[in-house]
Amino acid sequence: MLLVVDVGNTQTHFGTFRGDELVEHWRFATVRESTADQLGAALRNLLELRGLKFSDLTASIVSSTVPALEPEWTEMAERYLHHEMLVVGPGLKTGMAIRYDNPREIGADRLVNAVALRERFKGAAVCVDFGTATTFDVVSSEGEYIGGALMTGIEISLDALTERGARLPKVELAPPKTVIGKNTIDAIRSGVVFGYAGAVDAILRRLYVELGQKVPVVATGGLGKLVVPFTEEISEVDDLLTLTGLRLLYELNA
Repeated sequence: MLLVVDVGNTQTHFGTFRGDELVEHWRFATVRESTADQLGAALRNLLELRGLKFSDLTASIVSSTVPALEPEWTEMAERYLHHEMLVVGPGLKTGMAIRYDNPREIGADRLVNAVALRERFKGAAVCVDFGTATTFDVVSSEGEYIGGALMTGIEISLDALTERGARLPKVELAPPKTVIGKNTIDAIRSGVVFGYAGAVDAILRRLYVELGQKVPVVATGGLGKLVVPFTEEISEVDDLLTLTGLRLLYELNA
């Protein structure tokens, strides 16, 4: 069974595959100080909740946007899974041409999403990944990774607003009830969520112009389900896109 691990700045999403079938997946908060032993203990406990064991995991791959945690995950695999964990980065085969000024600058999660997009749509498509940052990654009609855009994540936008506004209360992210808020909390939710959804739509429409056509758009990431219902250009959320991309990359490099 294959273990796939996507380490983000806010959350870590990982799962297990048997062939191309996802057996189980989990999310937990990313703790930058985690050690290999702590990661191993957390993984073991989650596996046991589903009747699985370390010995069931015969291979693994990790992509990480947190440099300090990458060696901890690889050490965990060596110590507890008794194999070398593949790491998404330079030297790993992707099966696609990378049309980026400096490919080494591409975040591991962005590359993984592009691989999954190419396999799924067999042509031009865009992934919008809603995490600590919101990333737009574009695959061309020739199946090449051609770049994208990055913007501040919605949680960071909300935190900046309430931290800089001395009289503004801390607000939990939630779907707005109406555009016209009748109190400060509802007004903030309206402005942040509707404003953010509008910004996402605006970027996608500009991408269509540069691509010369409207293309499929799929959203992923922990905050996608909050924002997508208020967008006009995104019709699908695939919470498992990054995990699928990791599986595909493992199969290419095994």
